[in-house]
Amino acid sequence: MMIFIISAGTFLLKSQSNSTLDDKVLFDGVSLDHWEVIDYEGHGAVSIADSCIIIGKGDYISGIRWTADFPKSDYEVTLLAKRVEGNDFFCGMTFPVKDSFVTLVLGGWGGTMCGLSCIDGYDAANNYTSKIFHFGTGAWWQVRLRVTEKKIEAWVDQDKLVDFTIGNSGLSLRMEVESSVPFGITTYKTAGALRDIRLRVISE
Repeated sequence: MMIFIISAGTFLLKSQSNSTLDDKVLFDGVSLDHWEVIDYEGHGAVSIADSCIIIGKGDYISGIRWTADFPKSDYEVTLLAKRVEGNDFFCGMTFPVKDSFVTLVLGGWGGTMCGLSCIDGYDAANNYTSKIFHFGTGAWWQVRLRVTEKKIEAWVDQDKLVDFTIGNSGLSLRMEVESSVPFGITTYKTAGALRDIRLRVISE
């Protein structure tokens, strides 16, 4: 019995190790390699401090976009994000879904609205993915996004905020964030911080 327990523990450790090795680090805590500051009018400054990307508060939208290859489906993105200043979305994550793009909005429309923009032309405040979540200011949140051929799912810490079956729904972007494709993170009149951004290709 003891041999079995040790073997099982060894297998678990190997599985966890392999899982970690499959992650692609998108931000190393030091440089903005493969990231581009999006030239929005009146955007906030983007800097690195304490191993975090700081997206400063702008007049309207501020953000960054990934300039290297990015998968269209069957992937997960994980990151830590926090609102530093302001009362609107501090993590608007735009990402591909097959041949379309959509944005996961966290903390928009006054600070608490979450959801996907846009579905069948309706943004996160006006479609059935809308949820209220109280983020506050200064707290780090673990964000996990999972995209497959059939579904879009998203979690904040242990709370599942999005469980969307794509089906025949039309996916699109609000005009304001179209320049953040293929993968980008934006804020609105708000400063946000990001760290530990990782990408993992998954198989169903």
